[in-house]
Amino acid sequence: MRCNKKRAVSLMLCAALACGTGLLTTACDSDSASGKVQIELLQYKQEAVNTFNELAEKFNASQDKIELTVSSPNDATTILKTRLIKDDPPDMVAIGGDYNYATMLDADEFMDISDYEGLDKIKDVYKEMDKQLELVPKEGVYAVPYAANAAGVLYNKEMFDQNGWEVPTTWTEFMDLCQEIQDAGIQPFYFGFRDAWTCLAPFNAMAVSLADPTICSQVSAGTATFTEAYSEVCDKYLEMLQYAEPNPVAYAYNDACTAFARDQSAMFVIGNYAIPQIRSVDPDIQIDSFVLPASDNADDNILNSGNDLQFSVMAATEHKEECYEVLDFFLEDENVQLYTDQQASVPCVDGDFEITDDLNSMKPYIESGKMADYQDHHYPSEMSVDAMIQTFLQSGDKDAFLSKFDSDWVRYNRDTIAKLQQYYEEHPEAASSAASSDAA
Repeated sequence: MRCNKKRAVSLMLCAALACGTGLLTTACDSDSASGKVQIELLQYKQEAVNTFNELAEKFNASQDKIELTVSSPNDATTILKTRLIKDDPPDMVAIGGDYNYATMLDADEFMDISDYEGLDKIKDVYKEMDKQLELVPKEGVYAVPYAANAAGVLYNKEMFDQNGWEVPTTWTEFMDLCQEIQDAGIQPFYFGFRDAWTCLAPFNAMAVSLADPTICSQVSAGTATFTEAYSEVCDKYLEMLQYAEPNPVAYAYNDACTAFARDQSAMFVIGNYAIPQIRSVDPDIQIDSFVLPASDNADDNILNSGNDLQFSVMAATEHKEECYEVLDFFLEDENVQLYTDQQASVPCVDGDFEITDDLNSMKPYIESGKMADYQDHHYPSEMSVDAMIQTFLQSGDKDAFLSKFDSDWVRYNRDTIAKLQQYYEEHPEAASSAASSDAA
């Protein structure tokens, strides 16, 4: 059995959870009656099931030696981890660039695809985000970033145009704009913090400009603290909160989407993923979005964008070359554009692709690669950082929040911290390089 002790320890809990669902699936056989090599791609985006099915049908129609099957189970990440425990992996996966990816990478589940020529098409900034997700530095490349999302401030373009409001480029301009909107008798923001995960959106959008993108690994290495790194983020979050709807924890995400769609607020601090929900209420609303300008130095403000979808080839597959052919197909320009159009996403592939007008004010950042990953992509789910932020916003106790952040990080990352420190002991040159980077 391929399953080793490292994999079993890291994935056992998720396996136990998924076994109770009764949703286990079985990988495709290596060949079929058609004589074609069977490749199974397991993907996690339920909202993209039709898009993947369309692309798979198109791929299969063009093939005489490979047959692609796309599996799109509910709770796909848990199902995947269970299948790994059962020694029944798919050939490929399409998952997000987040902590789940990091833990599976750490368990050596993904193939090193450094020799895949299609990587040359991927924007460097998104490949770097994946390297930053490594719990312990690894040689090689293990994912092909495909589609990203972008988070900042959605705004009602018609309302802005009618009132002559301009997109802010600094924190002071942003706060002045909020006050101007409020003075005009219009609600600046709806947040919808009853759903705790929405509390992460403003936090992430500010942290990318105010904190180092490698802060989590720095804390694990013992060279930094969240108390210091996130202090300004907390102060500005509380300042922004004074322009929220009354009692924002009384309203859920859907409430905030509906309120924004009905012109009950001028802005909504969230990602592009909320746009379909907003348009389901008002298909004709004019939306644009801008980078949340957390710094008073406009040059320091960057776009919060992360790998929403990326492909990895499983280490256990016996069909590496066929998997590469599947990747080649997905990276064809017309297929990237199809996915971008249907999912209103930002392509990680370099090229002249059309991006939705809803992100017009963000396009200069996208085109120049001035972006950084979501900080919460580095947080273990057990920490429940979204609930921690929700509690902080209600109490206003920054010191308690940051102290808990630092202590919980150690509590939930003991194994990673130990492995990282051991790595630096064995690779002093890497430790020295990391320390120099931290100081810079």
